[in-house]
Formats: sequence, structure tokens, C-alpha cells
Amino acid sequence: MRRALAMFSLLAVAGCTNTLTSNEPPQPLLRLVSYDSCERLLPVLREAARKNIHPQGGGATRAEAAPAPATAKDSLSSKTQGSDYSGTNTHTAGVDEPDLVKTDGNRIFVVRQGSLEVIDAASKRITGSVGVDMGAHQLLLQGNQVLVLSSSYSNLSPMPEADSRLTKIAPQATRVQMVNVSGTPKVVGDFRIDASLVDARQVGNLARVVVRSYPRIDYPTKVDDAPVTSWLPSYSVNGTKGQVGCERVKLPDQFSGSSIVTILSFDLGLNSLNDGDPVSVMADGGTVYGSGPNLYLAHDQSWRGRDQRGRTEIFQFDVTQRQAEYVASGSVPGYLINQYSMSEHAGILRVATTMGQIESSVHTLKREGGALNQIGEVSGLGKKERIYAVRFVGTVGYVVTFRQTDPLYTIDLRDPAKPKVLGELKIPGYSAYLHPVGADRLIGVGQDATDQGRVTGTQISLFDVGNLSDPKRIAQFKIPRGHSEAEHDPHAFLYWPATKLLVVPVNNEAVLLKVEDSQLTELNRLTHQQGYIRRSLVIGETLWTISDRGLLATTLDGGTRLAWLPL
Repeated sequence: MRRALAMFSLLAVAGCTNTLTSNEPPQPLLRLVSYDSCERLLPVLREAARKNIHPQGGGATRAEAAPAPATAKDSLSSKTQGSDYSGTNTHTAGVDEPDLVKTDGNRIFVVRQGSLEVIDAASKRITGSVGVDMGAHQLLLQGNQVLVLSSSYSNLSPMPEADSRLTKIAPQATRVQMVNVSGTPKVVGDFRIDASLVDARQVGNLARVVVRSYPRIDYPTKVDDAPVTSWLPSYSVNGTKGQVGCERVKLPDQFSGSSIVTILSFDLGLNSLNDGDPVSVMADGGTVYGSGPNLYLAHDQSWRGRDQRGRTEIFQFDVTQRQAEYVASGSVPGYLINQYSMSEHAGILRVATTMGQIESSVHTLKREGGALNQIGEVSGLGKKERIYAVRFVGTVGYVVTFRQTDPLYTIDLRDPAKPKVLGELKIPGYSAYLHPVGADRLIGVGQDATDQGRVTGTQISLFDVGNLSDPKRIAQFKIPRGHSEAEHDPHAFLYWPATKLLVVPVNNEAVLLKVEDSQLTELNRLTHQQGYIRRSLVIGETLWTISDRGLLATTLDGGTRLAWLPL
């Protein structure tokens, strides 16, 4: 009886509230402050370092543009993403995200062992290649320009001599290369900066690349002697060196981080790279979310330990112009799991957080002047559980929490001042990624589990959310001892609406399912030659699966192999 109750019972929601009362003390308004000279900026940087830098190397460790119309040179064919070919699975329609592979419906671009490979989709042949950085790669694409983002160790500005009592960590560097692929692929722009790659977003021609750098100082003995250049990121553009200016740096009036996050802007409509028009914030921001006109940078203080009640600071940037512009900031209690914890709708930012493994909440924030002020909250979700997945679809929110069973909460956000839970479904295990299918279906990818919360392998669930007060799981597909990259990286997930095809990598296979109205039917499983399949995409009537070993082309159901291109 207990098992049946855990698996199938729809429970009345208790303990959830939309009031703004809290046991935490009121938080002062968070603001960003800029300085007009390095002389005024330096004492403030030193003060922040003394408060926030730790001997282990810092306080903590995660861009969009206004839509730009396609130009003639960008329109290479009449093919349309989502109709004739699949693109990267992204959070927000029209806002692209960097990934391991890109396609424009005619060509496929992938990096392998320091080489950008160009594959012609029609002939299924590699038609060009060019050498790029050997670091870890992410790609963005617009017309005939591919932006290659890579991370490696820095050699632009070496660390100062280390204090013998401390262990120094070599600073990370991000390299941005622009490759023109109109004919023979050629690198036409090279930008490097002493900072690690956080994330990037792209709308139309404009790409926003977010990087994070740490002060190059010895702690604690040398803070008061460090020059301002120890904090400012160094960069080079096509071999010409430069440094982010003091006037480009903004600091929160309440310090909670020691690193500097910089937003760079690059125009893929050009055939070159500039200095990225940098805008920097002193914060440990680790999560980037783009709504299109706005880019949000969140810093959740996770370095304090997720068993503690920290706060997430959120900075909003207007990215409708060439250079990103800071416009507002605010904070909410708890921490985020990823970018899907944030969503902007009709001028309201919705944020889902977990507070110290105790309970979870959804907050609604509205920009009022330079502040993101909380106007509503629903709390009490998943007591003694943490959030595993979030998805906002219009005025509805879906939140999955987990400890032993998986409550799927449906949340009404039509009145952002009074959000409320409508339904709750408890089933074993959890979903780590949620994907809407039509108006009343939701796919969940995660882990099955015992009644005691021990995970047993991959499960793919199909939920009926047509009645938000009574969500149901209507189909389940399980792979014992399975693990999928899609659980933590949604870019690995592919759903092709035209044929209701779902492709999810599990272990070393790509599992192909057909998503029908009330069932999940296995079509096939694909494997590569000793390679782990990480991505899949559709071009016309062909399914492509990609691993570090190569690309496999098959029919959409996976039944017929059409070509194998080794990398």
C-alpha cells in the first residue's frame, strides 16, 4: 500500500504559500557601482579582495543580442531551422547557445583534435577543414562565419611569484576564433583573454561571450601592494595586446565574490574580431540566461556550501545594442541548478531556487528602476529535497524535486504577484531535464529509483499536463544502469516534431523513441565504432549522430545506415 501511494497518488499540496514572509532578515538593495578612474577603483578592489579571497584560490566558481535580420550573405538557402533541419536544443526560441556541433541545414560543423571540419550534408563528405585551438571547444554559427570558443591555460599575463606557503593555480584563458567558411575555411579573427569561458548566447549576428577571471595576487600578504592591473583581464586581438579598462568595471555595493565576470560582444556579420566591447562585473557569476533582449548573470554563492542558506544575486543586462548595458540587479534566497531555473515572461523574471537542502521556492521579480524587486513567491516545495529540474512554459512552471521520490509540481504563474501550486505528482526517481511537447505533454529525462531513493538507471517519462491540477505520467521507458548526458546537458537531447522522434544518448548508444499520444515506442539503438554518441541532429530525411569518433548518417528511424564519416 505504501509503494502504491508513493508511485501513483496525487497529493494535496500542503505548506505552499505565495506570501513574501520569510525567516530571513530583510536584504538591502543590491546595486552596481562604477568608478571613473583607476585611482578610485583600486582601494575598493583591495577591500573586496581582503574580504572575499581565500587561500584556496577565491570565493567561488557560471549573452544575448537583439534579433538582427538576416542579410543576403547570411541566407545561404531557403531551409528553415525547426522545419527542414534541427538546430541546437536551446532554452529560449531565437536565442542560440554554443555547442559541440552546428548546422545550417546544408553543412555540419564539428571540431576534432584541433581542426574545424566542414561536412556537406547532401554528399555526406568532409569538404573542408582548418586548424583551430586545441582546447575544449564550443561553436556558434551565423551565415558563413563560425565562432570557435575554446579554453586553455593562459600565457598572456603570468601569475606573480607565488608565496611559498600557497599553491598557485595557473589562470585559464579563453580563445575566440572567427572562421570564414564561404569557400576554403580560413581563420579571419583571433581574440584571447585571461579568463575562463562561462557561457555564450547569440541572437542574429551578435554573440555575447561571458568569461570569468581571478585576481592575480598572492593572498593575503600582497593584497595591499597589488596594482589595479592584477584584477583587470588582459587580452589580445589578432596579436595586439590590451587590457579591460577601469571604467568598464562595475562592483556590487555589497561584496560577495572575488572574481570578475566580463561580457564580450562580437558581430558575426563582420569578417573580423575586435576587442569585444567588454563590460565587467566583480562577481562570481556562474549561470547565464538569455531571454533575447535581456541577458541575466546569476551568482549563487555555491562556494559557501549547498547545505547553507545562501542567496543568488542576479544582474540584468540590456543586449539590444552593440555593447551590453547593465540595467538592474536583485537577489533571491537559495541557489539555482542551471539556466532553466530562470525564465522571463511579459517583463517578469521567474526564478526557482533551493535553500540549503531544506525546501525550494519559485520567485517572481519585476524590474523597477535599477532594481529587480520580488513581487511574488510560492514556497514549501519539496521539503527536505532539492530541485532537480525546472521548466517554465508561458505562464506555467514545472518543478521537480527529489530525495526518495520525484514530486513534479505544476505552478500557476498567470498572476506573478500570487503564484500558486496547482498539482503535485509523486513517482519513483526524478527527471533532470524537462521538455515540452505540444500544449499538454511533457517529456522528462532522468533516473529511476527505488522507494528508498537509490537510483537504478535512466528513465524517460511522458507526462500528461493537460489538467495542471492533475498531472499524470502516462508512459515510461527505462534503461537499467543507464546514464544520459541529456540529464545534465540538454544540448544532447533531440526531439523532432515532424516525425515525433526522440533521440537520447544513453551510455554508448543513441536510443531512438517515437513519442505517441500516450506511449513511448522504441524504434532503434545506434552505436559508433568505440565512440560515445554525444549529439544528434536531423537534416531533411537524414538523422545524424555525432561522437568523437565520427558522424553516422541513417534514415530517421535509424533502420538504414547511409554513411559513416570518421573523424
